[in-house]
Amino acid sequence: MNGRPLFHGYSALLGCLLAVTLGVPAPGAPPANSGASANPKPNVVLIVADDLGYGDLGCYGHRSFRTPHLDRMAAEGVRFTSFYVPMPYCAPSRASLLTGRYPFRHRIVGNPDPEHGIDEYGIADDEVTLAESLAAAGYATACVGKWHLGHLPRFYPVRHGFREYLGILDSNDMRPVRLFEGDSMIEYPVVQCTLTQRYTRRAIEFIQRHRDRPFFLYLAHAMPHKPLAPSEAFYRRSGAGLYGDVIGELDWSVGQVLGTLKQLGLDRRTLVIFTSDNGPWFGGSTGGLRGMKGTTWEGGIRVPMIARWPGRIPSGRVCHAVAGAIDILPTILAAAGIPLPRDRVVDGKDILPMAVSGAPSPHEALFAMAGPRLMTVRSGKWKLHVLPPGTPKFLADGRSWIDPRAPDGVTILAPFEQYKPTDYPGVASGDPPQKMMLFDLEADPGEQHNVAAAHPDVADRLKSLFDRMASQVPPDLKMPVRSAPAGRGNALR
Repeated sequence: MNGRPLFHGYSALLGCLLAVTLGVPAPGAPPANSGASANPKPNVVLIVADDLGYGDLGCYGHRSFRTPHLDRMAAEGVRFTSFYVPMPYCAPSRASLLTGRYPFRHRIVGNPDPEHGIDEYGIADDEVTLAESLAAAGYATACVGKWHLGHLPRFYPVRHGFREYLGILDSNDMRPVRLFEGDSMIEYPVVQCTLTQRYTRRAIEFIQRHRDRPFFLYLAHAMPHKPLAPSEAFYRRSGAGLYGDVIGELDWSVGQVLGTLKQLGLDRRTLVIFTSDNGPWFGGSTGGLRGMKGTTWEGGIRVPMIARWPGRIPSGRVCHAVAGAIDILPTILAAAGIPLPRDRVVDGKDILPMAVSGAPSPHEALFAMAGPRLMTVRSGKWKLHVLPPGTPKFLADGRSWIDPRAPDGVTILAPFEQYKPTDYPGVASGDPPQKMMLFDLEADPGEQHNVAAAHPDVADRLKSLFDRMASQVPPDLKMPVRSAPAGRGNALR
């Protein structure tokens, strides 16, 4: 930390310590609970980490980050090894997860951003979210954590199927970082080291309050999105740096949720899914995949996915078949016996048979986008980059890049010691980007060797699948226009 204080301001640090020591159970301490009556519909807990890399968990091969609860969850359920998000950015992937539709259908192809004037941008009123479908079927619904599907009132979670909300509407590095309860701001600036613990406490309270009826909890953690901010109970405790600290706390949170379900007798009636919205930032790990967040290399779009449902999903399963975030909505609705919306295209499929019995993927192909453009197609073991993977500005700048959204001790309260471009999370080598790159991901998961010339028939077949889907992309689809930073004076607008 180079002698600098963790936070500017005694009150901010005191708030962090009080929240940790008084407001949340100690790590490993179980919450109080009571029995629960049977209900015919399964409960659903969907836990989404922010920028968690494919290789960031012990059960996915990381040797330093300790994740015993997630490792146990995988051992007691199913772990997917070819699970994809449709875009390597936060908001588009989250919208796809909640609608079952590719970004070009729900039309969120960039991130809402209050700091750069991207305000009139968010989930459309006519989209049917997972929460709306479950609420209509009698489920209690709550969103706890990051939303990032619009920060104006008409976009709020409580207007899109969630009866309760606690969290930050945008990313935790987008000024102003404000904490909302329902549709009201309750804290600014946010002491970010308290977030994982506060989100966990609210998640447990929600489960306890709704133990006697079916519920849907969407727990969307802030970590490990930058700035990394572990609580005092986990800070410098992992022995694996700041990233290892927040991963340890994230794992603890999953353990608290799973422990609560078991103590309340809800374990066998609850489908729990854990995944990430895209690949990792600096300091994380892609597990040997090429690229990172912001790219359509495997490291940007392949993410962990673990599902656990005792009595339904056999323990110890590993699924290598292709699936994706678009499948979450259809799978959960099928498990709850709720039909899909019939007035729109839902791209996702029910993948519970894959988890339960090892059924093959229901997809002939899965696609990924970057902004308004379709970029890649994955079919079986093959992946075709029809358009060359781009290089985000922060990567093009290399070592000279300075994070404009780093903690400043005033508007963004988090540890100063954040990771740099030198802490690149993925593989940076391989054949240079170009159009029509073909990779055999079974033999070459790191996308090192373009084999398009050796397999022209495969490239042609995948290009045909790509063209069929690309014909459905609206021609007027565009990225939202950024303006100059609004400035801190507009922080509470």
